Amino acid sequence: MAGNEVSIQAVWVEGLKFEAVGATSRTSFVMDASEDAGGSSEGVRPTEALLAAMAGCSGMDIILMLRKMKQDVTGLTINVTGVRAEDYPRPIESATVEYILRGHQISETSVARAVKLSETKYCGVMASLKAQITTSYVIEEG
Repeated sequence: MAGNEVSIQAVWVEGLKFEAVGATSRTSFVMDASEDAGGSSEGVRPTEALLAAMAGCSGMDIILMLRKMKQDVTGLTINVTGVRAEDYPRPIESATVEYILRGHQISETSVARAVKLSETKYCGVMASLKAQITTSYVIEEG
């Protein structure tokens, strides 16, 4: 596999359930549709997986940058909400990303810089989406 390639294999299990396995990580997860859409609700929806990928990518960026900035981060929760179009293929038209950081004396300037750099320079998943993405953050002491 070339250095710039990323690949995943999705194997149909049954109904509308698929097991996805990363070619490099060899880690898997299950995707499924809701019961009212013909699935069994036994996995994440593909669109949820897309939003999770965005949260994970950006979260990794932010943790790495805040470590380099010597920030004492003890926790990070990322809430992502996407708004889908009404008409098929129902793409995500916009998304809101909220970062909730916990730690001791975290600098708001450092957090704002890390979030902005992830959004504009480092997160390949965000850059890959054509959706309008809005970000925010919350810092909690402790």
